[in-house]
Amino acid sequence: MENTTADLILHHGLIKTLDRTNPSASAVAIKDGKFLAVGHDAEVMALAGPATRVIDLKGKRVLPGLIDNHTHVVRGGLNFNMELRWDGVRSLADAMNMLKRQVAITPPPQWVRVVGGFTEHQFAEKRLPTIDEINAIAPDTPVFILHLYDRAILNAAALRVVGYTRDTPNPPGGEITRDANGNPTGLLLAKPNAGILYSTLAKGPKLPFDYQVNSTRHFMRELNRLGVTGVIDAGGGFQNYPDDYAVIQKLADEDQMTVRLAYNLFTQKPKQEKEDFLNWTSSVKYKQGDDYFRHNGAGEMLVFSAADFEDFREPRPDMPPEMEGELEEVVRVLAENRWPWRMHATYDETISRALDVFEKVNQDIPLEGLNWFFDHAETISDQSIDRIAALGGGIAVQHRMAYQGEYFVERYGHGAAEATPPIARMLDKGVIDNWWRQGMMGSAKAHYDGIKAFSETDQTEDLKAISVPMLVTQGDDDQIVPYKDAAELQAKLLKNSTLKIYKGFPHGMLTTHADVINPDLLAFINA
Repeated sequence: MENTTADLILHHGLIKTLDRTNPSASAVAIKDGKFLAVGHDAEVMALAGPATRVIDLKGKRVLPGLIDNHTHVVRGGLNFNMELRWDGVRSLADAMNMLKRQVAITPPPQWVRVVGGFTEHQFAEKRLPTIDEINAIAPDTPVFILHLYDRAILNAAALRVVGYTRDTPNPPGGEITRDANGNPTGLLLAKPNAGILYSTLAKGPKLPFDYQVNSTRHFMRELNRLGVTGVIDAGGGFQNYPDDYAVIQKLADEDQMTVRLAYNLFTQKPKQEKEDFLNWTSSVKYKQGDDYFRHNGAGEMLVFSAADFEDFREPRPDMPPEMEGELEEVVRVLAENRWPWRMHATYDETISRALDVFEKVNQDIPLEGLNWFFDHAETISDQSIDRIAALGGGIAVQHRMAYQGEYFVERYGHGAAEATPPIARMLDKGVIDNWWRQGMMGSAKAHYDGIKAFSETDQTEDLKAISVPMLVTQGDDDQIVPYKDAAELQAKLLKNSTLKIYKGFPHGMLTTHADVINPDLLAFINA
């Protein structure tokens, strides 16, 4: 091979390759941004030259930079410095102490904002703070607490600032809860449209431009700290292009990006979505930019009439009859201009109707070679997965069920939750694109702590050391962990194992099929 000297060598480390035939390595060589060699120190160090940068990992684990497929860095960066984070806080008492300290140092007219990243179920108390508790801590400082995309809590000071009164009407799909006299209590509910939550948060003070630049840099550094080096920004409500992209554009122009960012454009005008995309496709070239800041297509909102908000506390919303016509207009514009797209869709009922549109457009403008996918797809059906595969599309999956699983079970039951989303079927059909956090709605710390723990824990030798008889069981319809990557591999490592795969059983089969599993366990133990 001509000129095989590496630019960078990492050695004396722990490296997971994800190659089943060679799962671990101690060194890697990199040239021109690509892996030149992966293996043991001696063979990789042979590729070092006078100009090679060599890093001794000193036995530590190293991971490639993580790429977050669905986040909102452009919007989130503008406000990051103003936010109090409850990621990973284990008790409401601790969270309220944090809130109290933040109130004490927040100057007027600024608000104290907790914008996602937590769930009431993470607290030992298993509840959210009451409005009275927040008012006691912050009688004069506005406080806005956003819980997932289902509700927001405002204290009395925040209500005064936003101007909600007994005469303020409820917006479409949202509710301002009221007391017996009709006055707002401070609790805002998505029913299930989260627009009331976004619009209320948008009423808060904005940072000056230079402060927004600083805030965005801090946000990117926080992502770097967690191992994230690349993101795809899914746009967002109240995020107008190009006005609200001035900060990130400045950082890109001045080579201050520490995260590679590809951005999608999200329509901002209900009933005028086609005009948005006609304007953008004529003024923005797909992939314009460089490796650190680049245009990536349309979405995640294509048309507002197709937005099925993911609030599992509320019944599934039915999309209006005009959805197909409005969506077709936009998809034709995108297909004609060869713009990729991503589309927010939670429920199969929405996905199947959107696929009707995509298939219709495909008859006139072939979608082959054009990257498109659905975001979320929690309740997608086998039939819709097959249709996506046939059209060459994809699905991007996130961990929203980790935050809303309890609410999903309350509404749809444990059985439905076992296959929500049906990841194994998506993998089997080859339609899963990748995974993400959903911006700051999902806790960055918890998500990447989990990746770190799983990637640094090699159980191979532990399993090999077990000599007592072991029964290894799993269902072949496990939608969380494919059995070929779990039970089958574990059984091979155990010296004295019995493998039993249950046909059609889900991930939670110990609960859903206890009448079958328990007798088998007892029989194995007695034997």
